[in-house]
This record gives sequence, structure tokens and C-alpha cells, in this order.
Amino acid sequence: MNNIKSWGRVPNAPQSGHSPHWRADIGRVSNDVIAQHETTLAYGSGRSYGDSCLAASGHVICMRGMDRVIHFDPETGRLTVESGITLNEILQIIVPQGWFLSVTPGTQFVTVGGAIANDVHGKNHHVKGTFGCHTLRFGLLRSAEEQITCSPTENEILYNATIGGLGLTGIITWVEFQLTPIQSAQINTKTIRFNCLNDFFLLSNELDRQHEYSVAWIDCVAKGDQIGRGVFFVGDHAEYGDKTLGTAKKTNVPLTAPFSLINNLSLHAFNTLYWHKHPKTLALGRSNYEPFFYPLDTLTNWNRIYGRNGFQQYQCVIPEVVASSAMHEILKCISQSGEGSFLAVLKRCGDIISPGLLSFPMPGISLALDFAQKKSVVDHVFPKLDHIVREAGGRLYPAKDAHMTASDFQAFFPNWEQLEALRAPHLNSLFWKRVTQ
Repeated sequence: MNNIKSWGRVPNAPQSGHSPHWRADIGRVSNDVIAQHETTLAYGSGRSYGDSCLAASGHVICMRGMDRVIHFDPETGRLTVESGITLNEILQIIVPQGWFLSVTPGTQFVTVGGAIANDVHGKNHHVKGTFGCHTLRFGLLRSAEEQITCSPTENEILYNATIGGLGLTGIITWVEFQLTPIQSAQINTKTIRFNCLNDFFLLSNELDRQHEYSVAWIDCVAKGDQIGRGVFFVGDHAEYGDKTLGTAKKTNVPLTAPFSLINNLSLHAFNTLYWHKHPKTLALGRSNYEPFFYPLDTLTNWNRIYGRNGFQQYQCVIPEVVASSAMHEILKCISQSGEGSFLAVLKRCGDIISPGLLSFPMPGISLALDFAQKKSVVDHVFPKLDHIVREAGGRLYPAKDAHMTASDFQAFFPNWEQLEALRAPHLNSLFWKRVTQ
């Protein structure tokens, strides 16, 4: 496999892939790569946006062949799988039997190994924390001769370092984690549009404590008194209904556009229409889990709309105490730049502590949106946003990053030296090389 890239295609650093077909093959395949290229890195679905999933050597171990279910206990909801299986493949098995993922990110096409390596979080972080909070144990291949089991009571230091450890402590081979019971595949929802950022905080303060899932779409180009306007969504698993799997119709983006289809004209038009189509007062609804959790998954290969140069996602989290003022400055800066994305996500992170050494969330407000790759954005917009985040005591998400400086990373994640001390010497990524070496 050649020409493997990250989801955002920034940096443009195509990788060569080497694929084991059985768990017993992983050590041999990785040893062969290391013998020729010195270092490597496990690669799942490539849904990391920047360079954290790209090997410094340009040669990755493709783990998607490791997609088998090892054991599932439908009584307790404990599931053991190989690390290359995707959340989508898991949902096909567990939803009909009355179980769901305790934590899921905004796409179902990440692998379980990737979910742990990036300690993903979702719309229920304020209730359930991160994926790592529900990871019971896993197998870690430190070298061809050293495969160990990690859990909160066994090899605890490596367990903590591997959760959110960006794949650097070893290759995750299998995982056991806890699911959450459901009565139906349906989600009861409430939706309301709001007029400004202050309204978001009022709604979040009121609704987050009432519902498991909470998230807001933000109009990133709104100006003046409407800065931060958007649409607030909350939801809960329905207490009745069938357990039908997601059946949302998929539309494929067949080709990579020669240039970004996201521009000032299309962005303003989409955002205005999207905001106006949602209700002014709280509206009740009901949907299958798929459109609620994974709206972008219905547009297959949506990253192609940003053109050949790709895109970068900017995701930050700001501490609660200064979140209102700092987020207003961030959104004002983005609005003035005229750049941004049609899907900008604002949500509150709770205070549940992850076991992960380098886990991204902290109590506060997280914002995520995409920018078409442009020199003007990289040279002028990102530095301004970074300054605001830095001054506010926030941090950026390594899984989404392609520009963070070494000094910022090391300030945002002061435990990085502990991870470096535990890093398997034959594993290295372009991201880690950029921010530490």
C-alpha cells in the first residue's frame, strides 16, 4: 500500500503501508520495517487530521486487517476486539443486542486502536469522560519479543501513557472495553437556534445537566452582536423503540476538487441557510443514532471538497473560568478572517479525569472547525488563535493538529517528557518529531 495520507492531507507526506493479517504477524512485519527504515508507526483508518498518524520514516504498519471480535459478553457489555476494527463495525454487532459505545467521536470510521491512541471524546464528555475512561485493558506490543497486557492494575504506567499516547508506547494489538446498555437505537433530541455566544453558555448551563449528549453548531462567519450564533442540540437514548442499525443514505464525493469548494460565498450562504432552518424555540425530535452522532459520515470522502491542498482542523479547549471571553475573541478573529468551515462544533467538556497521560480534554469549552490549507491562514490566522489559546491557559488537540509549535505543545502538555521516556524507540511520528525533537 502506497500514497497513504492523513485525513486532512496536511502535511503532504505520503506513506508506504505494510499490512499484517494476523496478530501473530505484527511483530514480524514491524521488525522487517524497522530493519530497513529504523522506525515505524501503527496506522488505523487515517482519520487523524494532521501528522500524528504519519510515521517519521514514511513507513507505517496498517492495522485495518486486525478487525476481528475476540469475545463479547452480551450480559455485561464487555467487548474484546482486535485494535484495527472500526467503531462502525462494532456498532453493527452491538446495537441489535442492546448495547452502544460508552463514548464515540464524531465519526464511526475510526479504529479502536486509534480511539485509544488519541483518547477520543464525544458529545457526552460531561457525563462519561473519554474513551480511555471505559478501556479496561489492552495488549501492547513493545517489540517483537515483548507483548504485555496493560490495565489500571497491570503495567499501569504504560496503560496511562498509551491512552492518548499517539501510538508511541507500542502497537496496540487487542482491546477490552465497556459498552453502555440501550433500549433502542433511537435518540430523543431537542434542538434550538440561538443568537450569540452568550446564549450558548446560557443554554449549555441549563441543558447539559439534563441530557447525556450535548453539542452546538456555530456560524463561524457571523459578525457583530451575532458572533457565536448557532444551533444547540441535545439528546438521550430513547427508552423504547427498535434496535435498527443506521441506514442513513451515503453520498460519495467521487473526486478531489482542484481547489477548495469552501470559500467566502459558499460558506456565508450555507451558514445562513442552516441557521435559519432550525427552530427559534426548543423543538423535540427523534432520530436513528447515525445522523445524530455522525452527520458527516453520510458524505463519504468529504475531505475531498477542500481540494488538492487539503485542510487543517483547528480544535482547542479553553478553561471554564475564561471560556466566554476567550472564545469570543477566537470567533471574532475567525469571522474577521473570512475563513472557516460549514461545520464548526462548540461543546462543553466536563471534569471527569481521563487516565491518559496526554489526554486532550479539560473542564471548559472546546471549539473545532476546518480551514482550507492556505498560506494566509497558516501565517496570519493560526498565530492569532494560538496566542489567544496560550494566554487563556488552553491547549490544542494533537489528533487534529498540523501546525502546533514545539514550545506550545510542551507548555500545553507538560507530561510529554514522561511519554518520551516510555516511547518505544522504534516508534516515531512526524508529529512527535515536530513537537519534541
